[in-house]
Amino acid sequence: MSIRAPEASLDAVRRLLDTAPPATIPGQAAVDDPEPINVLSLFAGVGGIELGLERAGMTTVGQVEINEFCRRVLAHHWPEVPRHDDVCTTPDWWSSRPRPRVHVVAGGFPCQPFSLAGKQLGVADERWMWPAMADVVRHVRPDYVFVENVGSLVRDADAFGWVLGDLAALGFDAEWAVFPAPAFGAPQAERKRVYLVAHAQSLHGQSRRLVEARGVGGSPLAARGLLGLSVAERGKAAREWLEAEPRVDRLADGIPAQVDRIAAYGNAVIPAAAEHIGRLIVEDYRARVAA
Repeated sequence: MSIRAPEASLDAVRRLLDTAPPATIPGQAAVDDPEPINVLSLFAGVGGIELGLERAGMTTVGQVEINEFCRRVLAHHWPEVPRHDDVCTTPDWWSSRPRPRVHVVAGGFPCQPFSLAGKQLGVADERWMWPAMADVVRHVRPDYVFVENVGSLVRDADAFGWVLGDLAALGFDAEWAVFPAPAFGAPQAERKRVYLVAHAQSLHGQSRRLVEARGVGGSPLAARGLLGLSVAERGKAAREWLEAEPRVDRLADGIPAQVDRIAAYGNAVIPAAAEHIGRLIVEDYRARVAA
């Protein structure tokens, strides 16, 4: 049975996305590349990753999300972007017609198998969806893979080893770091998340980890890894976030009768985090193109 969300609840999610403040990084203005860096978003939710990556200068060319309510939110913010409802059948869907090149496959596969609030069944959980995401990566052959999940994923040797093993088999190296929400200015509890970016293992036949950031064929991402915001910029982002935050009565309007819809908020990726990681990817991509 399909449950339709009331417009008040839908409007609340719209306002949440519309007001989420951008990340601020010293010396980095909005990116305006002549060639767009295209993103295919999996497990899209209400679009937190897409919002952040687009603020970093990327373009969303496809979204995959199984939840009907979330797809309605996505349709409001990205009406021109094609959407699909099942990551498992995404390769066939993507191949069903001519599509633009995908530079980045991004997504936060379900965290319930690893969340401290769950049973932590790991790869034995039916919601272990990394294999489906890996199939999409294998099919579209992007330049980068961006994964977001709960911080406890890295402590599950079977699951995280599976992720890294698949990426290596597909020709990627990976950089990852665990950051709490306040690291990006979000006025929330710790809410630690792992952010992983996979990139090509070599450039012109040379290991990218051995290339200096400013050298010929430089790879800032491989040389420096994933960096968070500085303390000063973190404070600035927090102030901007609080200034833009909707009032609680506006944010909660219409939700009490539809408590299940609150999951759309809780599962959303912090746009400021996705923007920050997105800028690191854009910087790395520019270095590759210039090499």
